[in-house]
Amino acid sequence: MLSEHRLNAYTLAATAAGVGALCFAKPAEARIVYTPAHVAIKANGGPFFIYFGHDGTADFGFSNKWYVGEKSYRTLNVLQSRSTNEVWMTNSKACGTLSVAAALPKGKRIGPKRDFKHNAFAVMAAAIPTGSCGVWLGQSHLQAYLGLKFTIKGKIHFGWARVKVDTEAQQRPFLATLTGYAYETIPNKAIIAGATKGPDEESGSLGALAAGAAGR
Repeated sequence: MLSEHRLNAYTLAATAAGVGALCFAKPAEARIVYTPAHVAIKANGGPFFIYFGHDGTADFGFSNKWYVGEKSYRTLNVLQSRSTNEVWMTNSKACGTLSVAAALPKGKRIGPKRDFKHNAFAVMAAAIPTGSCGVWLGQSHLQAYLGLKFTIKGKIHFGWARVKVDTEAQQRPFLATLTGYAYETIPNKAIIAGATKGPDEESGSLGALAAGAAGR
């Protein structure tokens, strides 16, 4: 029969072994790559591009155009640099049959079986002589997410870009700021809009906390 002292020793050793296994387990490969940003998408300032594939070719970009004249116009578009890249699109009554870039809320699941489409100049907001269009139009201090689908080495990945806009005022260009973007490194795995860490990374953080507690 084990003595209380010996039982406590075994319990302590088992606990230490469990913490060690937690701390030194091989990290999972699944993770989210997040890039914080605060970039103004200036009117007529040329497109601003973001890169997910790290191969020197842009994946998506943003264009903000403004012209005042006989036929004034204002347009805010998300550009898809590759033919394999797509944006989560939606329909709006004001746009007729034209699909426009969706403005997703934080927490929305971005992944397979969503309404992704390729459009080299997907409309976020547009006010042109023939009419106005886009679900980002007429908003004041809206911060929402674009759902993005693209390929890295031939495999599909999902990501998001967070954009803050003020498109309500009539007599000035649209105001737009890119405030961050992220993607999931596992092919075909969904990402949550606004997520900057994956579940596996959160588990790693818990392991680090356990290691710190055990070292006290």
